Amino acid sequence: MHLTVNGIRIHYTIDGDGPWLVMSHSLACSSVMWDAQAALLRDRFKVLRFDTRGHGGTDAPLGAYTLDQLADDLQGLLDGLGIDRCSFMGLSMGGMIAMTHALRHPGRFDRMILCNTSSRIPPEAAPVWRQRIETATAQGVEPLVQPTLERWFTAGFRERHPDVLAAVAAQIRATPVAGYVGCCHAIPKLDLTDRLGGVQVPTLVIAGDQDIGTPLEMARAIQLAIPGAQLACIPSASHLSNLEQPELFGALVQQFLR
Repeated sequence: MHLTVNGIRIHYTIDGDGPWLVMSHSLACSSVMWDAQAALLRDRFKVLRFDTRGHGGTDAPLGAYTLDQLADDLQGLLDGLGIDRCSFMGLSMGGMIAMTHALRHPGRFDRMILCNTSSRIPPEAAPVWRQRIETATAQGVEPLVQPTLERWFTAGFRERHPDVLAAVAAQIRATPVAGYVGCCHAIPKLDLTDRLGGVQVPTLVIAGDQDIGTPLEMARAIQLAIPGAQLACIPSASHLSNLEQPELFGALVQQFLR
């Protein structure tokens, strides 16, 4: 299904029935990243998954995106679907969108789950993002596939689960260059930590103990900044902890939402 908001057509799916639970994916993935969690939770929740601007079945306009813009896309989607309140789960870029939205549009989230994400990208990381933009612009996303998989999953998991890696690689390859580049302009500008004290939403922060992209100390900074937030660290997991340790991830999410 599609809905036109904020100047673009956003692709979304809805499963199950109950209170609303919205899921937001990482950079270079799509809403199918949440298939296992949607299947787990749709008996108790009405699960809304959407493709972020520039990803999946959502439009990918040219130009640099901003996190404010991505949060406003989300707001337009919630308004368009008549969702006044929801719980929200975002991983990596999805968590950044969640925090930005909670500050920009307070009062819409009942609970918030922030997975493998950060509230601030240090300035010294800027060259990494510039290089990704240059690579994608010049050569497409293919040269980024293997390095991304190596960051997102532990070596042991990569060896044991080639099927999962193939599915994620397909999502990366399917990401339009314009969408990847647009979001790569937005992410390194993230700097929310000092403002998170204003977030009045029960929050669970999930980290992977082997995540080099958004390590445990970044998760802890979020947990310390949001009043009353909880922190959980998943062992033997890197960046896509929902795919690498789905059973433990699911148990943590169910316990928190219960």
